Amino acid sequence: MSVVLQQLDADATRAHVPALCDLLMDCVAGGASVGFVQPMSVAKAQRFWEGAADAVERDETVLLVARDGDGRIAGTVQLMLATKENQLHRADVSKLLVHRRARRLGVGAQLMREAEAVARRIGRTVLVLDTATPEAERLYVREGWSLCGTIPDYALMPDGSMCATTIFYKRLS
Repeated sequence: MSVVLQQLDADATRAHVPALCDLLMDCVAGGASVGFVQPMSVAKAQRFWEGAADAVERDETVLLVARDGDGRIAGTVQLMLATKENQLHRADVSKLLVHRRARRLGVGAQLMREAEAVARRIGRTVLVLDTATPEAERLYVREGWSLCGTIPDYALMPDGSMCATTIFYKRLS
């Protein structure tokens, strides 16, 4: 799928909250373990994205979106920038979300590559992430990420069942 990648500033994030809520709600409805359990509400999604906009405004988060050919947001990923003095070289990759209509079309890989490019540009040399989804694990391995290990019973899936999380890292050259 051909997408246009874009970094959103805080104002653009706030302007796109309805579309971002749709994306998040679709992912949770599809079973993605991204920090939310059912019932998922628009209000929960709005609070999340408003908080993300605030973090972008504080320069603690970089928010990237992928737009499909119709201009709709098909996916997003965040770089959560470590802010402690001894960790300014590091960032966490968070909330890789791809709408179900755009899955298995390369959107996630494009977002991950762009997140890595942005991290390099701002001087981040070590990235970390965690995932509960085997499909996402395959993506990260294909993209050259290294497996650290798995923690059992780490979080809840949207249906309330326990799930493990797998930790990955990548050193950027």
